[in-house]
Amino acid sequence: MVTLILIAVTAVVSLFCFYRGGFDALKFNAYAVWHRKQWYRMFSYAFVHGGWGHLIFNMLTLYFFGDVVEKNFAAAFGDVTGVILYIVLYVTAIAVSTTGDLIKYRDDISYNAVGASGAVSAVLFASILFDPKMGIYIYMIPIPIPGFIFAPLYLLYCWYMAKRNADNIGHSAHFWGAVYGFLFPLACNPAIFGFFLSQLQR
Repeated sequence: MVTLILIAVTAVVSLFCFYRGGFDALKFNAYAVWHRKQWYRMFSYAFVHGGWGHLIFNMLTLYFFGDVVEKNFAAAFGDVTGVILYIVLYVTAIAVSTTGDLIKYRDDISYNAVGASGAVSAVLFASILFDPKMGIYIYMIPIPIPGFIFAPLYLLYCWYMAKRNADNIGHSAHFWGAVYGFLFPLACNPAIFGFFLSQLQR
């Protein structure tokens, strides 16, 4: 249910910006955050997207893996606490995933970012923590890759692409969002790591 609400809110805000404007007011701009103290941008940027493809890809990923995290949070922490922690994970991941870019680009007025990718990466990696052998499909590859194999490959790719800085994608946010998503449940309950290891051994 929480995942569907997050998708609905994100879709509504994104569509409003597509057709009515407001994109510039909500996007992440490191200079505006750092020098103009517009801290709300650390969160608002995740609810706007650069186009239909960007929005659909992020929301589909959130839909498929968010349900896994919701159910496992409920099992690990209880129904109410699980919902609260899931929301906390998602919202804090929005800010955590882009903190590195804030520091790096704080004096660059031209650096902007939008999209929920950092938070979605956090949800994806939280789901891998609970189900490391789940199959994950990548573009053009018809065979699912187990989560515990996909995870290090994804991190390596994000790190490499962030270092190259050759496109307009926030690879750094993807990287830190993913790391945060894996660590957040462990910070809430370190015993989950034992469950993770037991899943790998099955």
